[in-house]
Amino acid sequence: MAAPDYAYFSSISATPAKFELSGGAYGVTVHAGTWGTATLQRQLPDGSTLVTVLSAFSADGYQEIHLPGGIYQLTLSGVSGLVGEVALIASGIY
Repeated sequence: MAAPDYAYFSSISATPAKFELSGGAYGVTVHAGTWGTATLQRQLPDGSTLVTVLSAFSADGYQEIHLPGGIYQLTLSGVSGLVGEVALIASGIY
């Protein structure tokens, strides 16, 4: 089974569980009731180490990034009521 092309978050106030992405160009969109930050991190093959792939940005914004397939985590700081997604950007090639 292929890895999913998105992760969706609804009204979260703490760092959610890790999620898998298939790889490609992604848009990261977040909006929160409080103005904290979100950082996208990738899990290394050792299964526990996380490295930052998208530095902390305002929890009311949008960023784009190219990612390899793997396990990721959206790390939150000072955020409540966050709604957002990490979604594959369509390439226009079908």
